[in-house]
Amino acid sequence: MFTERRFSAFLFDMDGTLLNSIVAAERVWTLWAQRHGLDVATFLPTIHGVRSVDTIRRLNLPGIDPVREAAIISQAEIDDVEGVIEVTDAARLLASLPTERWAIVTSAPRALAEARLQAAGLKVPAHLITAEDVSQGKPAPDCFLLAAKRLGVAPADCLVFEDAPAGIAAAEAAGASVMVITATHEHELDTPHATLASYEGVRVVVDVQGLGLMRG
Repeated sequence: MFTERRFSAFLFDMDGTLLNSIVAAERVWTLWAQRHGLDVATFLPTIHGVRSVDTIRRLNLPGIDPVREAAIISQAEIDDVEGVIEVTDAARLLASLPTERWAIVTSAPRALAEARLQAAGLKVPAHLITAEDVSQGKPAPDCFLLAAKRLGVAPADCLVFEDAPAGIAAAEAAGASVMVITATHEHELDTPHATLASYEGVRVVVDVQGLGLMRG
């Protein structure tokens, strides 16, 4: 729980970490996968934690423009936020943080991030890093490096809250510490990092040494 450690800033992934959008996202991607003749069960696990355009590029489908398809998918996801909900106590935890000491770092485009945050009852933060802000998405560390830079802190002094392998790898590559949120995991994740099922019972300690996490 990093009870003895203090950080300069907290960096939060969004989907699966602050809110649960799995049902909505998989509705949209299922329809897209079916239109393109993909095996849905095999394909759906690959969509989480990474930019839509990168997911489509990896498929290397003939005659498909990944940028155009990603834009279509993003709009469909903006239009369908039914079932998007807050991870327990995320709003409370975020409200306790100094504005200049945290950011959301997501693979979603900004418009989609704002739509999902609103659907989950979460405020759009002062610092929001989205898919458009980097040339390389997760698992590249660019997004977390950019967030640290905008907050004026060293990546090594940040604690990243993540749920997906790509995001965890990105945080590791950035040199940050990692807290894995397992709220949306169906199966236990094999990870060397500390884990939280939700933010229930977790509070933030803010002192001259920085930000820390405590239970109770």
